[in-house]
Amino acid sequence: MTDSVVISGSGLWTPAESISNEELVAVYNQWAEQFNQQHQQAIEAGEIDAKPFSSAEFIEKASGIKSRYVYEKSGILDIDRMKPKMPERPESARSEQAEIAIDAAQKALAAAGRSASEVDAVIVSCAYTQRAYPAIAIEVQDALGIQGFGFDMLVACSAATFGLHRAYEMVKAGTARSVLVINPELVSPQLNYCDRDSHFIFGDVATAMLVEDGAQATGPHVFEILGTKAVTQFSNNIRSNFGYMARAYDSDPYGADKLFHQNGRKVFKEVCPMAADHLQQHLADCGYDTTDVRRWWLHQANINMNLLIAKKLLGRDASEDEAPIVLDRFANTASAGSMIAFNLHHQDMQSGELGVLCSFGAGYSIGSLVLKKR
Repeated sequence: MTDSVVISGSGLWTPAESISNEELVAVYNQWAEQFNQQHQQAIEAGEIDAKPFSSAEFIEKASGIKSRYVYEKSGILDIDRMKPKMPERPESARSEQAEIAIDAAQKALAAAGRSASEVDAVIVSCAYTQRAYPAIAIEVQDALGIQGFGFDMLVACSAATFGLHRAYEMVKAGTARSVLVINPELVSPQLNYCDRDSHFIFGDVATAMLVEDGAQATGPHVFEILGTKAVTQFSNNIRSNFGYMARAYDSDPYGADKLFHQNGRKVFKEVCPMAADHLQQHLADCGYDTTDVRRWWLHQANINMNLLIAKKLLGRDASEDEAPIVLDRFANTASAGSMIAFNLHHQDMQSGELGVLCSFGAGYSIGSLVLKKR
């Protein structure tokens, strides 16, 4: 059994294209106006509701999001399409999700000073995989030339932390020397761009971390994993029902009820105290208090959630340095949000300082890791 397990490298792939709130609102409002005109009689008869209009200010106030990166911008801002326009690749070609996963993985390996030959396992852990099988992780493993094994995990917005937990356990038990945990969050195709309350939420990104035996880690920014903690509690307040069963149901696989939807107010009310309690208990389990933490890499879904959770933990407002926010330009990137925050805000930490990495999302699911800079 290994004495210490560390995160020795992280990587971030960011799409070349982004969409501002103003761009997104312009096409949505144009569509809403067109819908209301076409269904005026039914709206006046009370048979259907008129589509509400939106604004960039509404989005920023509700979420803190100002823009989002997307894998493919073409089609999203086309009023006759309002979804990404991506040509389907042949089965002989590399998948889009593997493509972005490989980029992030290579950056994580470089940051750790490791080669693919030194990795034993690959976990691709994210909110959605673009196919059921073969696993994206095995495709990535093959492309990188990694011996060993790989598998996919789906735990919605806690997929990244839960994946890190599994990697930690493998290395701790000695069944792997090092494990790549990759989070290729290609979420934009799952968004309903005709829904005012959700069309602005998600962006695309890929992150990766290398988890390995602390005795062999040589990278310049190594973080020892002091503890992991996870909890799940069933809730219907965040759902995505897209899947192969729609064929048996004879229902529209792309209907609004099959794409991402949530009851945001209930999520906010229920998850915030749950996350704060979870984090306080996790730190206590590791022998620490919230005041011992130098940095909080929190899930990046909604700025108001982050601010409230940080305030519950600290008894005051957290500074940007203590709890960095990245969702303003990345938006909600499902499980990758806290990984982005770590990737962009970890190199300034000093030896011995503590950090907490945490996700919270559908399920409900919460996952956290207590880290110490070596």
